Amino acid sequence: MAPAPWSPPELRLVCLDIDDTLIDCTAAIRFTLGALTGRPDMWPLWDLITEEHVAMVVAGELDYATMHHRRTECFLAEMGVLAAAEDVADFERRRRELLARSFRLFDDVLPCLDWLRAAGVLIAAVTNASGVHQRRKIADLGLASYFDHVAIAGELGVAKPHPVMFHSVCHAAACAPADTVHIGDKLDTDAIGAHNAGLGAVWLDRDGTGHTVPEGVHTIRGLDELPELLVSEFASVGVPAQRALGTPAVRLGKAVL
Repeated sequence: MAPAPWSPPELRLVCLDIDDTLIDCTAAIRFTLGALTGRPDMWPLWDLITEEHVAMVVAGELDYATMHHRRTECFLAEMGVLAAAEDVADFERRRRELLARSFRLFDDVLPCLDWLRAAGVLIAAVTNASGVHQRRKIADLGLASYFDHVAIAGELGVAKPHPVMFHSVCHAAACAPADTVHIGDKLDTDAIGAHNAGLGAVWLDRDGTGHTVPEGVHTIRGLDELPELLVSEFASVGVPAQRALGTPAVRLGKAVL
């Protein structure tokens, strides 16, 4: 008997990472660290220390508030500055204030979000971050109104690439993982994590690194490539219908504040 013809899944929910997917966080952090230290080459050190400390948060060894302080303390120590606790706190305060003024969206973000909204799919933000500053960042940059649900690791107590992080979003939206796709800039955390959790997986490789990806993981260079990919891979996404002016989006879970 001939196998049944393949038919594409129905797409109901699109999940998007935030930092370095929608918001150019790396550029903002590079600028901030350079401005505060007078050293334009501090980003690699900060990134390495951040990865080590976020891993401790994911493992349940630190909360986000403690992590932020210890990360800055470790960063300053690596620079040869043994700072007192109040000086660490002052550096972290100044870093956050300058960073908040430096965040920018990538140019392809709003056109992509407008397309997804017009296409009638639900949109969720899925981010490994703490809650308060991430929600403020989303609101300040005009993203809050696009999202039907926001899932933040610091509020849920679980983080990508753990399947529970992805499945919690699917549950909140009443969507099966097979009807959901996740897009993010980190190959392991976002794309492979989503794929292992049963979601459609898209790696946003803005730098064109050309890394080999597992079967079932798609790669795009920018969010301007996402609509064509979704149209070709999912049955329910075609030419978007224009959303009537003032039509509210469905809201799921916690309100976006």
